[in-house]
Order: sequence, then structure tokens, then C-alpha cells
Amino acid sequence: MILHGVDFSGADGGGAAKIRIVERDFAKPRGPIVSRGRADRRGLLRQIRERATDGRRHVWRIDAPFSLPIETLDEFHVPHDWMAMARWMRDFGSPRGWRHDIRSVSRREPKRECDRAERTPMAPMNLRVFKQTWTLIAEVLLPLAEEGVRIEPVMPGDPTAATTICEGCPASTLHRFGWPTRAYKGGGDPPALVRESIVASLRRDGMTIPDALAAEAIADTEGDLLDAMILVTPPVQTVVPREATIEAWVY
Repeated sequence: MILHGVDFSGADGGGAAKIRIVERDFAKPRGPIVSRGRADRRGLLRQIRERATDGRRHVWRIDAPFSLPIETLDEFHVPHDWMAMARWMRDFGSPRGWRHDIRSVSRREPKRECDRAERTPMAPMNLRVFKQTWTLIAEVLLPLAEEGVRIEPVMPGDPTAATTICEGCPASTLHRFGWPTRAYKGGGDPPALVRESIVASLRRDGMTIPDALAAEAIADTEGDLLDAMILVTPPVQTVVPREATIEAWVY
């Protein structure tokens, strides 16, 4: 399996090349992780589609909400069906249009079952994350789902297919390991020292990180590269609750 960690961006202009992608080949346990540079959302889609034809199995673990809470679907009379939800969201035309219209009806921002279980920082409709939620679902996941790509656990697709997409969250992963979950983003020495400690922890956990890539991650004040690196730790395999087939799950 090749695991791809994707630090996602909902920025205008398709993400404006702010998406960071890191790759780890588990067929080579001691092999170094590789940065695939920066991409916008079209570039991410292109990479997912192209890698699906190389004869290897690929898991893409993306840092953004894959779905909405069942409470929200009920409030807006959306069927308990992921594809119906995604198409409903896409019909709003933009993340701001979507958030504006739903907040004119309700300002509630409930969390999903996976957000509570995996201690994600924010609900999918939070001001700081709603663009990521809408753009990932409407511009990336929905086109892939319509092509039959497996999106775990909301769109099973073909179980023998080469590509699986799943949700990840760097903060949740850091919680699981007991590593620092805050204060690693920002300028100055204190955040840089926290980033350095996380890189050291990843190396102790068995991840081979080239020195140049480690230095880049430590110097990255936004923490985007480090987040992508955290997402190539082995995903947690779990039996998900019934709600996860609609709300998604964090692996």
C-alpha cells in the first residue's frame, strides 16, 4: 500500500497550490517518505486519478471533514444518504453561498459522532473550516464518488479497487500518540521547537524522514507540511458505528 497524507485547503482559486501531499510506501518499511509538493484541488484530483492506474493500492488520507452531522441533515430535510447530501451541498454553488443560506435558517454547528470520538478541533460548519468541508465534498469527493471511487465508509465502491479515500485529522492523531496537539503553528522559537519535537517523535515511531524534508517541516510556520507528514502514520482500523456510514469517520 502507498499512503498519501493530504493537508487540504479550501482557499479560493482551487486551493491556490496550498495543498501539501506526502507519500509513504509501506512496501518499503524503511524507505523515506516523499513530498509531492504543492497542488490546488484540480491537481489533487489529477494525482488521485493518475495513481489509480499504476498497478498499486493507494490510500489517500485527507485532512478535512467528509460529511455533515445527521442532526444537520434532518434540520434541512436532506436524506440520510451521503451522495444526496453531497449533491445538495454542491447545488449551492460555493462554500460561502452554502454557509450563508444554511445559517439564515439555523446557526447551530453540531459535531459528528467521529468528531466527538476522535477529538477533532472543530465542527464541519465552523467558520474556520466550512470552506474545506464544502470544497472537499463538492469539488473532490463527489466527482470521485460518481466515478465509483471508494470513499470510506460513506461510499463503499468496489472493494477490490486500487484507490481508497479516507478522512484523517492531524490533531486526532497527535492525541492518540500523546504528542503535542497545540502551539506547533506560528512563527518564532516556541512553535518551531514543538514542530521539531513532533518530527523527532515521528522518527522514533519508525518514519524515515529525509533531513531536508524535516528541516522544511520545522521551518514551515503554518504547519502544513508537518500535518501532511502526520497523516502518513498508519491509519487506525476500527469498526465504525452506524452513524459513520452517513457522517463519515476519522481514521
